[in-house]
Amino acid sequence: MATETAVDVVMPQMGVSVSEGTITKWLKSVGEEISADEPLLEISTDKVDTEVPSPATGTLQEILSQEGETVAVGTKIAVISPEGAPAAEAADVPEPATAQAAAESEDASGAEGETATAEPAQEAEPGPAETAEARPSPQPPPAGDGRGDKAFVSPVVGRIAAEHSVDVTQVEGTGRGGRVTKKDILAFIDSGGAKETPAPAQEPAPPEAPAKPAERAPEPATVQAATPAAPQAGETVEPMTPMRKGIAEHMRRSLDTAAHVTTTFEVDMARVVAAREKLKREFQEKHGVKLTYLPLIARATIDTIGDWPWMNAEVRGDSIVVKQYVNLGIAVALEGGKGLIVPVIKSTEGLNLLGLTRAIIAIADRARSKKLLPDDVQGGTFTITNPGGFGAIHGTPIISQPQVAILDVEALVKRPVVVTDDDGNDSIAIRPMMNLCLSYDHRLVDGAYAAQFMRDLRERLQTWDESAY
Repeated sequence: MATETAVDVVMPQMGVSVSEGTITKWLKSVGEEISADEPLLEISTDKVDTEVPSPATGTLQEILSQEGETVAVGTKIAVISPEGAPAAEAADVPEPATAQAAAESEDASGAEGETATAEPAQEAEPGPAETAEARPSPQPPPAGDGRGDKAFVSPVVGRIAAEHSVDVTQVEGTGRGGRVTKKDILAFIDSGGAKETPAPAQEPAPPEAPAKPAERAPEPATVQAATPAAPQAGETVEPMTPMRKGIAEHMRRSLDTAAHVTTTFEVDMARVVAAREKLKREFQEKHGVKLTYLPLIARATIDTIGDWPWMNAEVRGDSIVVKQYVNLGIAVALEGGKGLIVPVIKSTEGLNLLGLTRAIIAIADRARSKKLLPDDVQGGTFTITNPGGFGAIHGTPIISQPQVAILDVEALVKRPVVVTDDDGNDSIAIRPMMNLCLSYDHRLVDGAYAAQFMRDLRERLQTWDESAY
């Protein structure tokens, strides 16, 4: 439906944990007509990449934020005017009076996945002001300092500042009103500024304080070298995308948090191969669904988790939080090595094989077509990654925090193995074999526990019972 008045296009709220976005591409130019819900621009966050649809039908009259700019949720980035309206009409549209509220929603979380749309946040999600109140900054500046928007410290900026002992009032902000953004605090730390932060006045450091605290390994938030070398002949330089920065931060944080151990089991997939051959025609012709090996392995994994619940748990402080539901993350590689997304299928314990197959196909298609919402990449309790589709035969995957395990599915390879018949006689046979590699957090999961989980998973696959699914 055409609009009768100018409509502001704002950076959408893409879930409670996403508070700013980077404009990667405008799909329309100023003066072009656009219909409601037609893709208007592409944005990237530390969670997802996605297309933003137009909120109205009309003409793109003004673009206020250019490609490459990172802006807070709620910031006006464009104006759509009614059809036939002169361009000057939208020129004097004032900025929205909610700059502070938009600023307060900046960087509410760390990184892990990627994508969003212009749809409003769900009703159950707290608004920017509620988020700021519920998760106060670890280092709020003193009231009444007259510093404007810079006085606000978002949760993520505050967390990074606390981890590196940085006084945020010493950081030069480039955000609206001098507000310190995540990019500013990381640049300050990379430049060595964190080392110059004075100790609190009430606890002055002794004249000859030891330098050991400064010798700690770099924190995961630092994803760039402090003094990057200039490009040499034959080298090209391109900036990291928000998605790539998010992946780098999350992977480094996982290695710094969890005690990673990987165990590998060899599985004879003959029964699974036979079951797939029997079911794939029915799935395709009757349900229009292509059945791969992944849903069968995922279904067996979910059932095995029911017997070994700590594989579906979380270390939260000094407590073990066991989840009664299995929110299964499926790692999806983007084309051209442009990133990795781990969308989550919720409550998979209630899905049969057909339902799980449909869910995996749907979530992977949405990931590759930039249709995911940030909430689609949150809440996972166990993850499966499938590099075997590219021919890999062994891997040591990194756990997705705060989960405690990730299962790596490797290639199905036919090779000679020793098999034993019911009478105990050994022979050599060609069997379809697969390596399953489990990385787990040794803080919670012991080697024996992980091995027993994998033993039972292997048994389920090697004795696949179609009637059970």
